[in-house]
Amino acid sequence: MSSELGVSDEKILVLDDYANSPLYDEWEKTALEYADAMTISDRDVDEDLFGRVRRSFDEDALVELTAVIAWENSSSKFNRALRVPSQGLWAQVRGRSSE
Repeated sequence: MSSELGVSDEKILVLDDYANSPLYDEWEKTALEYADAMTISDRDVDEDLFGRVRRSFDEDALVELTAVIAWENSSSKFNRALRVPSQGLWAQVRGRSSE
């Protein structure tokens, strides 16, 4: 789905190491760090991260970002519990030139 929105395959492939990738800007890294903190069980959104998120997003965007992350987390847990397989929304297309 991200590739349909213009995200390059290269960027998707290095998502696991977004924090060290020059393909992600600071705004994206902050949003992804926030998502990780909300998602990974042994992490939390500490005051430093929350401050950076608040500086990066206005109130409406912050609420929307938080809601999307929470929804995806809930959906993921729901699907895993019910053994719903991946929908295959992204697959690298060999030979496709990425932006």
